[in-house]
Amino acid sequence: MQSLGTILELAPRLRGREISPLELTRACLDRIETHNPALNAFITVTAETALAEARAAEDEIARGQWRGPLHGIPVALKDLIDTAGTRTTSASALHKDRIPTEDAEVVRRLRQAGAVIVGKNNLHEFAYGGSSLVSFFGDVHNPRGTAHIAGGSSGGSAAAVAAGLCYAAIGTDTAGSIREPAALCGCVGIKPTYGRVSTRGVIPLSPSLDHVGLLAATVGDAAAVLQAIAGYDALDINSADVPAADYLSALVEDTKRLRVGVPRFHFYDDLDGEVADAVEQALAVIKTLVAEMREVKINVPTDRTLQAAESYAVHAENAGKSPELYQAETLRRTRSGANISAAEYILVRRELEKARRQAHSFFASEDSGNIDLLVTPATPIPAPLIADLKKDPDALRPAELVLLRNTRPFNVWGLPAISVPCGFTQKGLPIGLQIAGPHWREDLVLRLAHAYEAGVTSI
Repeated sequence: MQSLGTILELAPRLRGREISPLELTRACLDRIETHNPALNAFITVTAETALAEARAAEDEIARGQWRGPLHGIPVALKDLIDTAGTRTTSASALHKDRIPTEDAEVVRRLRQAGAVIVGKNNLHEFAYGGSSLVSFFGDVHNPRGTAHIAGGSSGGSAAAVAAGLCYAAIGTDTAGSIREPAALCGCVGIKPTYGRVSTRGVIPLSPSLDHVGLLAATVGDAAAVLQAIAGYDALDINSADVPAADYLSALVEDTKRLRVGVPRFHFYDDLDGEVADAVEQALAVIKTLVAEMREVKINVPTDRTLQAAESYAVHAENAGKSPELYQAETLRRTRSGANISAAEYILVRRELEKARRQAHSFFASEDSGNIDLLVTPATPIPAPLIADLKKDPDALRPAELVLLRNTRPFNVWGLPAISVPCGFTQKGLPIGLQIAGPHWREDLVLRLAHAYEAGVTSI
């Protein structure tokens, strides 16, 4: 499962024609053919079109028309992101033959950057879960231990990146669906600020909480992909017209002036012992990289009424007409929002806006101690065994809620957050560290994450 390097390592070699996009793409397609049967990370592999895109990239680079670090790089897409002419299934029988006529905006931007799309990743049906065990196309398996879950809902995307089947993947994150599987599979996953990356052309779960982000092998690679997909989309009502930073340049900026907050309440409660040990070791490294580290207290939202109401609204018509086309557990979760009144929804929507405004006070204020970033465990526990979650159907949702406990609040707040690997359990299961920052400051989040990644590598 070894790759030929990272995106940032390969980009100059591609530009200099030392290596070809066709070579990279064929290598990824070969790895998919070899390893996907055990992982089930892909629903659709677009081998023919990927090779055509790779040839086109090779020709453009030969003519001196290099588009940037993603030019000729094989990437994948969570299979609820529309691709013109290629089915987009949402891992559901309802959409198993659905073929969009237009690319999602995020796909358009990837193509503009010259990326090669090798396929569509498996996921938790309609993104409504954190295990990727509820899919019309079967379970996703963790490449670090195939008896364990890959997480979700972007489980196939995380498994594909961690196994070296592609160099990056686009996912979505409503309660942690990028960061949680990234943590469980041992790769990098970033959820940008709400409104930073267009959601147009992405099948929604809860529009007020949905974020589009990405998974990659390294923080540098994540920065390169985010650079390509971030930016205002006037046709997306949730998109914000806030200029994106130069994320790649931010990686090398000094971290010594940064102040880090450690919110022990909620985020550090009831941790698995090995997770707790790994995170404390990570905090010790981070302390050497920044100006100050201090404990902070933050009130954490835990109500899930908004997501339940919006998910029901999205699916009410189809679930009413064709309930047999939904997985039983997805149908149950969707219907849990059926009795939420309009008045309740208006109230929780107002609470969301209030929470997002209050999140400004977490940073650079006297109350917060003028901190710049927050650091928490990404998940309280490592990846559970698939068999344990399947033997008792009633255990699945509670386990998912535990896994998503630390990531969910940042969707409510709309803050940028990243999960980076910070160790392994004795069984070899990855552990993730979450770093979060102020609205629109993905550059700060990436800067500290990159410094931590480099610091751990150098030890």
